[in-house]
Amino acid sequence: MSEDTVLKVNKLKKEFGGLVAVKDVSFEIKSGEFVGLIGPNGCGKSTTFNCISGLLKQTSGEIEAFSTDISHMRPDQIQKLGFTRTFQHTRLWRQMTVIENLMVPPRKQYSPNILTSLFMPKSRPNEKTRLSNAYDALDQLEVPHMAHNLASELSGGQSKLVDIGRSLMGDPKLLLLDEPVAGVAGPLAMKIFNNLRRIVDETGISILIIEHNMDFILRQGVDRIIVMNEGEVLMVGTPDEVRNNREVIEAYLGE
Repeated sequence: MSEDTVLKVNKLKKEFGGLVAVKDVSFEIKSGEFVGLIGPNGCGKSTTFNCISGLLKQTSGEIEAFSTDISHMRPDQIQKLGFTRTFQHTRLWRQMTVIENLMVPPRKQYSPNILTSLFMPKSRPNEKTRLSNAYDALDQLEVPHMAHNLASELSGGQSKLVDIGRSLMGDPKLLLLDEPVAGVAGPLAMKIFNNLRRIVDETGISILIIEHNMDFILRQGVDRIIVMNEGEVLMVGTPDEVRNNREVIEAYLGE
């Protein structure tokens, strides 16, 4: 595993009883890469994500992050290494404001009480730093005006943006985003992708993103695309290479 590789998946296999959902899947993600993971419904994309993030235990194969074997780690242990993921359906705390939602994920927080202030004098400055970082995340996503809205008041697309902002608060080195624009109107979906591209370019964070709509992701400036079909990697290439690959077209449209 080279120094600039943040994730290496080697011959990953996941079975559910007699069903093989993922079979011999291998790929790597480099530092500062924006990579798409695409494929028809049921091809194993989300199962692959769940194995990488520790929600599912693979049947066989290895998963490495920053040269560390994470194959048998819990999700919280994997998160501490610098991995953060979102889900297709957002899980915001609906009775909290947007800024409050963003303030929850950061690690090493202290309880805001008198004893904390007396015996941990750095707790207040740390709280101010987290609040500043939360506003910075909203600025990155171009939605600072929503800071004090309740999460329950947001549209589906706005909830997706807040979910991405919340994931940025975990100080990630790799973001795993599961269909962040599913059900989002075209202009806002493009805005989300543009913001993600800018975040990768400006911060060096790596992003691996699941997207079902092949035509959409081919136009969104990702560096590489991993195409899955029937639980296997069909090909890995640039958007142009994927666009012109006959096997990919057949997988999506049929012969």
